[in-house]
Amino acid sequence: MASKYTSPAQIRPSSLEFLGNLAANNDRNWFNAHKPVYQEELQHIEAFADVLLEQLSRHDLIETPSGKKSLHRIYRDVRFSGDKRPYKSNWSGGFKRATKFRRGGYYFHIEPGNSMIAGGFWGPVPEDLKKVREDIAFDPAPLRKILQADTFISTFGKLEGEQLKTAPKGFDTAHEAVDLLRYKQFLLIRRFTDAEVLSPGFAAVADQTFQAMRPFFDYMSEVLTSDPNGQAG
Repeated sequence: MASKYTSPAQIRPSSLEFLGNLAANNDRNWFNAHKPVYQEELQHIEAFADVLLEQLSRHDLIETPSGKKSLHRIYRDVRFSGDKRPYKSNWSGGFKRATKFRRGGYYFHIEPGNSMIAGGFWGPVPEDLKKVREDIAFDPAPLRKILQADTFISTFGKLEGEQLKTAPKGFDTAHEAVDLLRYKQFLLIRRFTDAEVLSPGFAAVADQTFQAMRPFFDYMSEVLTSDPNGQAG
């Protein structure tokens, strides 16, 4: 699967081709026979992740030490899953913002027909979720301003994530911001076609997408790191 595309900032067609072949042959015998191909493509994805990290580090403080360390394992944990396929059919990774005062995480997912750049809060602990909901209930205007900004809408469309069917316990079902109070996750997702992923400018677009998350991250960080008197703690 040699390729003329050598720039670490560009996803190679062979990287998507390998994933497509893996999805069609998701078993250990096939994977072991194609291990050299996997290792070659993995090295390129690591280099691509290094580019993302370098770009992120220009405008945010990231504690993930390298692109390699950002990557998720391709091996699936099938111990408690009904799906026993041993491998993921995607390249993915995440970058953690440094210190407790910077909340939110950056994520990339490369998969034929299902690629995305995303960020946010996948599984907020109950204490954090309570803080966010109390702030929304007190004054939803700051969050609505972020979600209704032109850049947010043009980049992400809307806030995504799992939601309750009604208001959470302890909150008025008739509250003006019940639509926001129902969120259990807070996800910002921008999806890409395969052609967009393979384009030379994809890494730059990914970084622009990460930058568009900052107003939301800054809001959540302030809410989650302030005490009831509004002091950082």
